Amino acid sequence: MSGLLIAAPSSGSGKTTVTLGLMRALKKRGVAIAPGKAGPDYIDPAFHAAATGEPCFNYDPWAMRPELLLANASQAAAGGRTLIVEAMMGLHDGAADGSGTPADLAATLNLAVILVVDCARMSHSVAALVRGYADHRSDIRVVGVILNKVGSDRHEKMLCDALERVRMPVFGVLRQDNALKLPERHLGLVQAGEHGALEGFIEVAAARVEAACDLDAISRAAAISSRGSAANIERLRPLGQRIAVARDIAFAFCYEHLLFDWRSAGAEISFFSPLADEAPAPAADAVYLPGGYPELHAGQLSAASTFRSGMHSATGRGARIFGECGGYMVLGEGLVAADGARYDMLGLLPLVTSFAERRRHLGYRRVVPVDNAFFDGPMTAHEFHYATIVAEGAADRLFSVSDAAGDDLGHAGLKRGNVAGSFMHLIDIAGAP
Repeated sequence: MSGLLIAAPSSGSGKTTVTLGLMRALKKRGVAIAPGKAGPDYIDPAFHAAATGEPCFNYDPWAMRPELLLANASQAAAGGRTLIVEAMMGLHDGAADGSGTPADLAATLNLAVILVVDCARMSHSVAALVRGYADHRSDIRVVGVILNKVGSDRHEKMLCDALERVRMPVFGVLRQDNALKLPERHLGLVQAGEHGALEGFIEVAAARVEAACDLDAISRAAAISSRGSAANIERLRPLGQRIAVARDIAFAFCYEHLLFDWRSAGAEISFFSPLADEAPAPAADAVYLPGGYPELHAGQLSAASTFRSGMHSATGRGARIFGECGGYMVLGEGLVAADGARYDMLGLLPLVTSFAERRRHLGYRRVVPVDNAFFDGPMTAHEFHYATIVAEGAADRLFSVSDAAGDDLGHAGLKRGNVAGSFMHLIDIAGAP
């Protein structure tokens, strides 16, 4: 298995754009790419899938057991594919306790690290910065850098001269370029499915990377990596045998590795679009509403009568209904949009949520089911949303929750009969705390 981790000293360095351009440029050269995203991000993987034509797995060094990381990496890279994983945040940034960093992932999978450095406001200091990152841990290999947002030929020469003195290879130099900026909103980038000119953007990024980077040197740097095992390991159990999954731009935050886990256990998965007023498959014995942006489409979801009747029919026949984050809000009685307008939701859980008064909730979570009706053991999860709870009615609690530091956060989520949900995005079976 060959592999690279595209990392950076901090967020905002341009590693997503560089990663997309690199993936597409290598693909056009005939390199088979297995895309990956470090951490719990559920937006970037859709961009990676668009750039490569392959499903993108998350590799989360805090929330996933090492054996799952290795098994999924081995599966993704089967057949000689090159694993290219985009890091989250900075190379040594992780959970609140400092664990679960991209560097931890590089060590676990033995990925060669390429550092994308935003050089817009530095010159010779780049050598001290890069050398510090290269020497900080002895168990990872920073094999080279891509200099980003370089202003001029003179600026480039200063940067490269400084890095030559610390013997750090420069794999590429990208100039300041407004064409390489992606639009953002409150949870990160605007989704790939909403980016009307995404293919053109990726092609531009690939052309820039092709012209500015030594793709042969980058490919050689990826040549040595670990050999993972695709052996059977314990994975998150599927919600049912035939699972209907909501999938559109309102319900797009679904981890590919979770679907892979369910399929590996023999589950059959179908998709439906609530925004297109589709109902889950009549034969489904479970329905999964993942997270997304229901607050941006609340009026359309409220008016989706076929979706509503299909969900109530599934509930009535005993199908297990589970919603995460945005899906959880849609299972509730109402959703208050940012302008204060209230929209009726499915009414399957006694919950009203609001975006009129936003408050950020962010962090890794360890969740333990209050009973075994839906899940049967502790799990890792991630929470990231701006919604507030306006009202909760009579229902059982779903999880007891603690954060990455082990602090008790109380109970979260609701369960009523065969319907349950919470703001937590489930990731893996939890190992020892």
